[in-house]
Amino acid sequence: MNQKKEPLLRVEEISISFGGLKALNQVSLEVYPGEIMAIIGPNGAGKTTMLNIISGVYIPNEGRIFFEGKERPRKMKPHHVAAMGIARTFQNLALFRGMTTLGNIMVGRTQKMHSSVFSQAIYWGLSEKEEAEHRAAVEWIIDFLEIENIRRQPAGMLPYGLQKRVELARALAAEPKLLLLDEPMAGMNLEEKEDIARFILDIFEGQGATYPDAPVLRDGIGSIILVEHDMGVVMDIADRIVVLDFGRKIAEGTPDEIKTNPEVISAYLGKEK
Repeated sequence: MNQKKEPLLRVEEISISFGGLKALNQVSLEVYPGEIMAIIGPNGAGKTTMLNIISGVYIPNEGRIFFEGKERPRKMKPHHVAAMGIARTFQNLALFRGMTTLGNIMVGRTQKMHSSVFSQAIYWGLSEKEEAEHRAAVEWIIDFLEIENIRRQPAGMLPYGLQKRVELARALAAEPKLLLLDEPMAGMNLEEKEDIARFILDIFEGQGATYPDAPVLRDGIGSIILVEHDMGVVMDIADRIVVLDFGRKIAEGTPDEIKTNPEVISAYLGKEK
């Protein structure tokens, strides 16, 4: 990571309230190309709220958002944000439960399809060519995430850990410049967490060298924002960490800096003895 680069994402003094609750209060952060940044904090600190603002689910009351050096409107629909190159997973699963694993992941390619509704309906011309290309991309992701044996199963019938993996696959299918991961390992056992951490690092660290012949994600993911409660995972894979507490940013730094920050220890990691 080189912080002399222009940030891929910059949010400035973001605030949002729900009724009388100030969920975020003048929070600023930057995400640079080629880094994994984690956002941590106690329950209710505003972590998921920040992801919802970045992805267009919530509209902040105050503040500015810049992506790839350009300011974007505070009020922006999620599908427009996705078209800019921002994809996400959700704290609570948001899969199409009656759709197969393959179908759910294909949904992630929607923004990359350019054929007309008519040609899609009759499966002709550009639509047929696009279908083959997007199917190849999705099949590669299925193989990469080792979910070949569930590709035809309805998502709603899968164990929780596999559903989380399918949701990650759908986000990867969009080939995002910025990937937002909202507690991707919540509810998983140790082995499942290790698998997800490995997949995240493998995709992220590919960066054009690991998978040169892949039909998708040849250049890895530009940057990742990770919200995760498992501090072991965060400390192992994050380049930089932002700590929120009651909607305020109380610290920012490398994992080693965060581990020894007295305010973070008091608010989140546990009182010093």
